[in-house]
Order: sequence, then structure tokens, then C-alpha cells
Amino acid sequence: MPIAVDIDVMLARRKMSVGELAERVGITPANLAVLKNGRAKAVRFTTLAALCEVLDCQPGDLLRWEAETESEAETGNSATTTDPADPVEA
Repeated sequence: MPIAVDIDVMLARRKMSVGELAERVGITPANLAVLKNGRAKAVRFTTLAALCEVLDCQPGDLLRWEAETESEAETGNSATTTDPADPVEA
């Protein structure tokens, strides 16, 4: 998927655990893991806003675009998999 999620980077910078972030944002640790590991197909703006508020960052600090490789584009496969539990909700 061409969108990379950098929640781990912000967690490390803030010295915060996944469990603490999930609790403060108001989502389950499982849904946060789906988002954090790049398996989410969508994220609600309310969830993104809550993540930014708790982590004191901008959306661009959490999400970035990466070009797909030719082989991924040709086969329709990407390095990350999708999860039927998406979208991640607040």
C-alpha cells in the first residue's frame, strides 16, 4: 500500500506505549495495532484528530505516501496486507 503509517515513530518520540495511546485515544489496542501495522484500509478523521491531539503532532507526522514498486503495481500485491476489521474507528 502506498500509504505508510509512522505511529511507532511518534510513540518512541513521546515515550508512550501502544496501550496508553489506545486508552487515551479511545480505541481498542487491537484496532490501534491494525492501523499501526499498516493493515487498515481507512481511518476516520476523528480517530486521526485524536491521535494527533494525544501525540501532539500533525497528520503528516503519522502518515506518508510511498510509491509502489513496479512488481506490486503489476500483481496488485503490496508489502502490507489488508484486514477485514477496517476501518479503524474512534
